[in-house]
Amino acid sequence: MVYFFYGADALRLRQKVNQVIAGYRSKHQSGLNFGQFDLAQEDSLAGLKNFLDSYSMFVEKKLAVVKNLFEAGENLQEELAFYLKNSDILKTQESFLVIEQELELSEDKRAKEKYVLREAKNIFKQLIAKPIQTEEFDILTGAGLENWVKKEVRAGGGQIDSAAVKKLTLAVGSDLWRMQNELAKLISFKGEKTITEADVDELVRAKIDSDIFQTIDALASRNKTAAFKLLHQHLAQGESEIYLLSMLAYQFRNLLLVKSQLEQGTQFQNLGKKLGLHPFVLRKSFEQSKGFTLAALKKIYERLAEIDLGIKSGQMETRAALDLVVGEITG
Repeated sequence: MVYFFYGADALRLRQKVNQVIAGYRSKHQSGLNFGQFDLAQEDSLAGLKNFLDSYSMFVEKKLAVVKNLFEAGENLQEELAFYLKNSDILKTQESFLVIEQELELSEDKRAKEKYVLREAKNIFKQLIAKPIQTEEFDILTGAGLENWVKKEVRAGGGQIDSAAVKKLTLAVGSDLWRMQNELAKLISFKGEKTITEADVDELVRAKIDSDIFQTIDALASRNKTAAFKLLHQHLAQGESEIYLLSMLAYQFRNLLLVKSQLEQGTQFQNLGKKLGLHPFVLRKSFEQSKGFTLAALKKIYERLAEIDLGIKSGQMETRAALDLVVGEITG
């Protein structure tokens, strides 16, 4: 069975993949038949095919999660399409292949196609045409965005009234990474009480809190002492561990986006329009990205996603996870 999850909303896309992984791990706990493959990496397709085709001694189903299909070369894409067409993966219920692909929004909003798919249009069409399960994660607006906010608040153990939802969506918009951070802050502040419009006015400010950037600066300079000190200052001020982890994930995603665009040749003056970041966040991200290689940022961001999954599945304790992140980044 093949699943193809794609779209411009990277947060909901990642949540969906994490949900599939968590569901699989709850039933197949050995971990020996689960694999993740980055097709932008050399020999990754060979590893994927070997993983899916190899015999397993365990009576477990296999799950392979694939990303960066569209970042791979054209020959590799064609090879994967040929493999999908000629293997049993489309028919079997014993192996599952999840293809996760974040897409860029088209700058030409009048264009017939929603997304800029670059050289990957052909395989995209092949995948859509195949008898596979597909789900698109488009940017949320309007009622869809409001319903997502209500669902996230309930999932976080909180309550929110309709006026607060509308106020929040107007203030934050479709940036679900920031929205997730704001919701974590509001839920932590209100506990079991209902979040109101007044709470949004008080806690969701237009200004950017610079404290988190100081922590990222310390991580970028590999200053372990300063990073731990700043981290525990946040906690001493009453900020929740979940909120801090979500802020770290949000900012490292910004660094990854900026670094990726710079390495593709995008000029700094064009980054704001391309990425839609607040000018202050953009400037800080540009400076902080210099302290990391693109490969290092990908690894950190993936690690944060793994830790998030570990916390939500009850396999990791949040405070320990924060200390672990700082220790791993600063070495």
